[in-house]
Amino acid sequence: MTSTNDIRRSFLDYFEREGHARVPSAPLVPHNDPTLMFVNAGMVPFKNVFTGLESRPYSTATSSQKCVRAGGKHNDLDNVGYTARHHTFFEMLGNFSFGDYFKERAITLAWNLLTREWGIPADKLTVTVYHTDDEAFDLWKKIAGLPEERIIRIATSDNFWSMGDTGPCGPCSEIFYDHGDHIPGGPPGSPEEDGDRFVEIWNLVFMQFDQSADGERTSLPRPSIDTGMGLERVAAVLQGVHDNYDTDTFKALIAESSALTRTPSTGETQASHRVIADHLRASGFLIADGVFPANEGRGYVLRRIMRRAMRHAHLLGAKDPLMHRLVPALVAEMGAAYPELVRAQASIEATLLQEETQFRRTLTNGLRLLDEATSVMTPGAVLPGETAFKLYDTFGFPYDLTEDALRAKGFGVDRAGFDSAMAEQKRAARAAWKGSGDRASDDVWFDIAEEAGGTEFLGYSAEDGEGRVVAIVRDGARVTKASAGETVEIVTNQTPFYAESGGQVGDTGLLSNGAVLARVDNTQKYLGRIFAHRATIEGGDIAVGDTLTMAVDHDRRGAIRANHSATHLLHEALRQRLGKHVAQKGSLVAPDRLRFDFSQPSAIEPARIAEVEADVNRHIRENGEVSTRLMTPDEAIKEGAMALFGEKYGDEVRVVSMGREGDGIYSLELCGGTHVKQLGDIGLFKIIGEGAVSSGIRRVEALTGEAARAWFTGRDEKLREAAAVLKATPDEVPARVAALVEDRRRLERELAEAKKALALGGGGGAAPAGPEQVGGVNFVGQVIDGFDAKGLRGAVDETKQRIGSGVAVIVAVNDGRASIAVGVTEDLVATYNAVDLLRAAVAVLGGQGGGGRPDMAQGGGPDGARGTEAIEAIKAALEARHEVA
Repeated sequence: MTSTNDIRRSFLDYFEREGHARVPSAPLVPHNDPTLMFVNAGMVPFKNVFTGLESRPYSTATSSQKCVRAGGKHNDLDNVGYTARHHTFFEMLGNFSFGDYFKERAITLAWNLLTREWGIPADKLTVTVYHTDDEAFDLWKKIAGLPEERIIRIATSDNFWSMGDTGPCGPCSEIFYDHGDHIPGGPPGSPEEDGDRFVEIWNLVFMQFDQSADGERTSLPRPSIDTGMGLERVAAVLQGVHDNYDTDTFKALIAESSALTRTPSTGETQASHRVIADHLRASGFLIADGVFPANEGRGYVLRRIMRRAMRHAHLLGAKDPLMHRLVPALVAEMGAAYPELVRAQASIEATLLQEETQFRRTLTNGLRLLDEATSVMTPGAVLPGETAFKLYDTFGFPYDLTEDALRAKGFGVDRAGFDSAMAEQKRAARAAWKGSGDRASDDVWFDIAEEAGGTEFLGYSAEDGEGRVVAIVRDGARVTKASAGETVEIVTNQTPFYAESGGQVGDTGLLSNGAVLARVDNTQKYLGRIFAHRATIEGGDIAVGDTLTMAVDHDRRGAIRANHSATHLLHEALRQRLGKHVAQKGSLVAPDRLRFDFSQPSAIEPARIAEVEADVNRHIRENGEVSTRLMTPDEAIKEGAMALFGEKYGDEVRVVSMGREGDGIYSLELCGGTHVKQLGDIGLFKIIGEGAVSSGIRRVEALTGEAARAWFTGRDEKLREAAAVLKATPDEVPARVAALVEDRRRLERELAEAKKALALGGGGGAAPAGPEQVGGVNFVGQVIDGFDAKGLRGAVDETKQRIGSGVAVIVAVNDGRASIAVGVTEDLVATYNAVDLLRAAVAVLGGQGGGGRPDMAQGGGPDGARGTEAIEAIKAALEARHEVA
């Protein structure tokens, strides 16, 4: 049997032998088409090449492109698991010609691959052509020798492709495989064409025309070829099966799902296993490409896919989260072809586990509501849209999940009612709506790119240069001229200004010529290649076509370079000191500081921070060379360069190496930023902060060069100021401060003891120290300024012991506030309650409450000046109690 991996490899090998550049799959999140949520066809990464917005060093290419169709116009989610060929994730094999060959060679290459390389019988193949495409009809007869009845003319749009309402378009030629007369269905174009007997396996698009807004089509000067073959479909053909889910990759995933759930892969549980296998692939690849579950945009689509699979795991009786346990099987099947799966395996597993754990908590409640709603429904009935919306809004059930859950029970869902409820919610929450996906439109920048091409960056080797103005943008619209006082975005054909990206801030500086001066306060990058200088014109006029002298702020750029290079050294030092789990999660490279976010589960000990700092400074002192090389991404990663996954890299990348460690390079990273030439140019490195950003993410902030020197100078000045105050040398400051602190503590203790002795000895208070007779009992009461309230209870206890029998009261006044303690000896608690006496005093002090035991109570109030009155209130209470007795 030919494996799916073998088929993919042989396809790419075949076209590479035929002179095509082998291009790796682009990430599932498109970077060249903001109208798409996910890449959904093999040609999407080449869209700008076909339209002329982008040029590449090859005119023919081949690829196996990852695709997802699970949202928007291209949505196959509802059918997955119930048909033989619907998938959310699939691979599109393709070959492309950008103005090189056209119909004849495209047909020849396709026919030879299918019949000669792969040995598919010619009599099992049928093709279609657009009904007016006589050229393609004749070429199929000539090249393939097909009889006319198996070259079917199709008049519908199914056989005419267009990129949009305007732009490149052309007729198609689809190739169908006949699975045999034992399967219902007829050939394309027949009344039975919707059957499963004839399956389209390859579509050849002949990009022949350019369609204008009025619908008129003119011939393209360089017609092109775009083909797409579903790998899963052709694998079914070559493996002798009719159903995509019976191919080797799916069978392996389904077998693992069946084993872990201990349920059969056929019969009533078949659809659930198929959903899980398909959605596992989509989820794994989306997470590997940087998409994570969310409540909007791409993340919401991923969450729908994941939760649909998780509900089917629930239907299979899985008691614990299942999806993350299937990831090793996915990696084993597809990791060799897509190494990003291997690199992201831990992240995929963790994300699936977390999502399924959370979803299981809501699934039970959601299904209970669904069961209650359907318990009174008869087969064929429709669930109210309001109920479906409640499931979505309250329990996180996407509409298609509810529809899928009811399908097996024979119920429908009121989609119009659901949409109405959804629309009402959107109206109510419109202010909180955040939108989704990438920027809605970059039309102005695409126009500039189409006309002028990308901006050439000169800033790796120069900080000054000249550039010709190719576009001016003001308030999102192109203008031809700008005058003094206006702030605009200026695009030149080349520039030494670095545009903000990769954490490095954009350059600032001046644009000028004999007649104009403009100050640049930021530089941004659009479409990955248009550098726009945000500038305020301080004098003269700037017009498209002008030549400008361009000068970057040299000092600022130098500080940025130092901070960026230090960030690379910091990254490697953290990995070596903390472990290889450290991965960059964000950064800021500014002229005055650097910030580096990284994966780390716990705080870093100060000693370890010191080690990291020392490592970076050691490499700065060694003054190693900083070198850059242009390599393919594969070569760079093979050599050990660190890359950010999900980041879009071109055919060539800059690999930055810094320093030496033993016989090897210390730091090796893919980076498009600007760097010092020698590590000694950084000068100095100082970590000034380390803390948490979020769960599992830490942040280090640091300074380099002049900023680090100024930081140390500032600290040194403060140290010298402290030494002068202490009349000591800076070296003696720590010991002198420690001695002062100890002296202060000793004095505080002595003062507290003195005040306590004063209180007990009867001196300095507002009342005599010796007992007086009040209400027939011994009474001692004092007001003491500055007495520590913490010592009140102890002082009152000692006074009680001294007088033997009676009542003791001490009021301590500090900063105008009074604290009071009242003590009653044991022989009197049956008659006099300390808590009652206290409350009489607290009321005078402006306080409330206070409490304790009958023999000891404590409270206070804000009016310390009335301390003597508070004591008199207690004496009055004693007299009153005595009279009653």
